[in-house]
Amino acid sequence: MTQQQPQEPIFDVHQLAHVEILSPKPDETVRFFKDLLGMQESARSGQSVYLRAYEDWYHHTLKVTEAKKPGLGHLAWRTSSQAALERRVRVLEGTGLGKGWSEGDLGHGAAYQFSSPDGHNVELLWDVDYWQAPPELRSPLLNRPQKRPLQGVPVRRLDHVNLMAANVTTDKDFWMEQLGFRLREHIVAPDGGEIAAWMSVSPLAHEIAIMGDQSGMQGRLHHICYWYGSPQHLSDLADVMREQDITIEAGPGKHGITQGMFMYVIEPGGNRVELFGDTGYMILDPDWKPIRWTEETLARGIIWHGSDLPAEFFLYATPLIEKVEELEAAGVLD
Repeated sequence: MTQQQPQEPIFDVHQLAHVEILSPKPDETVRFFKDLLGMQESARSGQSVYLRAYEDWYHHTLKVTEAKKPGLGHLAWRTSSQAALERRVRVLEGTGLGKGWSEGDLGHGAAYQFSSPDGHNVELLWDVDYWQAPPELRSPLLNRPQKRPLQGVPVRRLDHVNLMAANVTTDKDFWMEQLGFRLREHIVAPDGGEIAAWMSVSPLAHEIAIMGDQSGMQGRLHHICYWYGSPQHLSDLADVMREQDITIEAGPGKHGITQGMFMYVIEPGGNRVELFGDTGYMILDPDWKPIRWTEETLARGIIWHGSDLPAEFFLYATPLIEKVEELEAAGVLD
């Protein structure tokens, strides 16, 4: 395995700006995020709807695009400056994974597009539009971009994304060495190979996670996550999800890894969505040593409080593998 942290920290990538998910049932997916999670619709264009949570400052943090199959459209990360964007572009162009510049999209300016080693579509950007609340939604709390919504159990902000990859270490090293992510926690197999890794560019315990994918497919999405702040909201939301016929895959419960209170649900389009009930823990130490989980300690890492995760949690990702035979051929169901 390569070194676990860059020799000299890179601070060019600043935050997860937005995620695009694909849905074969876009109207139902949008209803899920708006009516149940209380998100605000920013705009519509073509086959896409742009959404944001009430403490997200940008034009949108979620783009839902109609497609034949569920999955990830792309991830977008905002850099710390225009100069930082240009520095990362020069590095990415040397990796062979760069795709070039786009003119931008609703809510942001020019973006440099590339792929991860496992084929996930990613872009870096600097110029963004800040959402402006209409008068009736302006909050007297000046450090909040809008009033707390009155529908559903409203999420507060985009938190993180979890991706599947055939080789966790290869993808982890790419995010660390080319983009400056810091490894926070990881699961290491007896042979030294990595099973999963959690990374961030901020004091959050993670903004991106990479999990091993045995399917043989590339570019799959495990889940996106929105944050509540109050664990009680997960209990409230569990009632809402059951009454609205939304599949609760696991939770509410607490992970040992990242220490987050969680609930996993499957939105109507087929993508997994995690709802976070608190912040977990913050990392303020500039010389943080990654937490290493092994077979002996993993049970406490996956679930600290609550029921065990179902086996499908480690297999299900979007796009789906539609045939059981394909799973068996990949050795996933052995």
